[in-house]
Amino acid sequence: MASFTSDGVRIAYDDLSPPAGTERTIVLIHGFASNRNEGWKRTGWYSAFERRRMRVIALDQRGHGESEKLYDPAAYRREKLAGDVLALMDHLGVPRADVFGYSMGTRTALAVALAAPERVSNLILGGVGGKLLEPSPAVAGEPMADAMLAEDPTTIAEPMLRSFRQFADEQGEDRQALAAVTRVKNLPLDRDALAALAMPVLVVAGQGDTGAGDPQGLACIFPHGHAVTVAGCDHFSAIPHALTKAAVFDFLDGLLDDDFPAFE
Repeated sequence: MASFTSDGVRIAYDDLSPPAGTERTIVLIHGFASNRNEGWKRTGWYSAFERRRMRVIALDQRGHGESEKLYDPAAYRREKLAGDVLALMDHLGVPRADVFGYSMGTRTALAVALAAPERVSNLILGGVGGKLLEPSPAVAGEPMADAMLAEDPTTIAEPMLRSFRQFADEQGEDRQALAAVTRVKNLPLDRDALAALAMPVLVVAGQGDTGAGDPQGLACIFPHGHAVTVAGCDHFSAIPHALTKAAVFDFLDGLLDDDFPAFE
């Protein structure tokens, strides 16, 4: 396992280059309760990018996978997660790359693009849509943290919360750290700042991803935004799907137009 220290926190990562030579570099940022192996390697993204002769850099976000576990919610502020990504790029001598985030990883990817737009060639936002910019609905208590800490997961009534808890258990994640991640208080994303991002942006989500909303609702904010809806997929099944990969590669190849196509 390769690792480095970012702001005093140990971050695990992979850095894979195809033997035939590298044409471009992509940085992959996984979602909540996932890790680089589950989010990107097992789902076929490593091999798909390597076949395209791309250098693949993927980290375990702090609190996840093999990276250091922290229990203070303030350690997971969005700017700290973005700082880990930029520090990793510095550590590996990568001045500029494509950046691909999924779910929680999209928020980190957006924070990277806002903090250092000159370092992001293309920005890919997966598992999100127009709901990303809507005010968070009022919720009593801390339901996701409670789900992570529940002694008996069968007592979790809400299906989405139960799915994330099951996923965390399957990955052997540190549920105390994940609970801290959910308790962080970030400021809302600045719509005007997002609208000023000049790089090409792809927003892609499954048709059945009710938590994301319509990808077009987010993509239309960006000057060079593109949206793809992957039919027949929900939040989890869209990640490994061949049509999601096709959308990402078409985007990177400059083959998407601004008509916000749906992949079916």
